[in-house]
Amino acid sequence: MADTEKITINLGPVDLGRIDMLVDQGLYSNRTDAIRTAVRNLLDRHEMLIQNAAEKRSFALGALILDRQDLLKRKREGRKLSLRMIGVLSLSDDIDPDLALETIESIEVKGVLKASSELKKALSDRIK
Repeated sequence: MADTEKITINLGPVDLGRIDMLVDQGLYSNRTDAIRTAVRNLLDRHEMLIQNAAEKRSFALGALILDRQDLLKRKREGRKLSLRMIGVLSLSDDIDPDLALETIESIEVKGVLKASSELKKALSDRIK
């Protein structure tokens, strides 16, 4: 996978041993493969709930990349953005904090927010 995030989970020794048995039996190539498959199965099983919640709360699903030109357009239109994403929201490095503060009203991301530390700091009171 080209674009992944590393997470840490705690599992009890019995659950970990059971995963190791599945790996030993050749069902999965390693622990990561087994856990990733389990997470995907969980998400597939609850897909309708996720979609309904996303629609109800007006979240976009997927990836959104905004750059300086996008924000300048919003500024000219006199509109502020309320960004709600499930997935990835990426704010390009060419966005300066002042422009972001002028054009972004709020950010809520269920997933990953990619932005410079300077931009995240400037928008910290607008990020949920």
